[in-house]
Amino acid sequence: MSEPFMKAVVDERLRDARRLLGAALPTDPPSEDVKRSLSRRIEQVRRDPSLLHWLTRAIVRLEDRTLVGNVGFHGEPGVNAKNVGGAVEIGYGILPEFRRKGYATEAVSAFVEWAQREGIRHFIATVSPDNVPSLAILRKLGFVHTGEHWDDEDGLEHVFELNR
Repeated sequence: MSEPFMKAVVDERLRDARRLLGAALPTDPPSEDVKRSLSRRIEQVRRDPSLLHWLTRAIVRLEDRTLVGNVGFHGEPGVNAKNVGGAVEIGYGILPEFRRKGYATEAVSAFVEWAQREGIRHFIATVSPDNVPSLAILRKLGFVHTGEHWDDEDGLEHVFELNR
């Protein structure tokens, strides 16, 4: 997701966002959570354009070029909930109408494989204890529950790690 694309979504210029991404987007305006998340990523990229390499990517269904969600890291290696050098924290989200079709599992798996080719061996994910589908995805992909932490925005989260 380029900075201009993210800015277009935040500003609710969805026609521009569709053109920039080259994919169909939801017709509903983005949620405040989406805007807040993308605004954080825009600020990260403005401070250091090289970070775009590590940040949010669109999950686009190939057969019809439809955006179904996003996957990415919270920042470069070392930026994670446990402050572990060299580790990346993965995050992902699937639009409600596309959930339970395997997109998140496929995207997280592919992104972890990509990061491994970039030299990353330690992955972290934080998930609400109530988010049963995400908990199942992480376990299915080999992540292990290693603790809990408090997030000021999201509250209590379980911490999962994967070492490869």
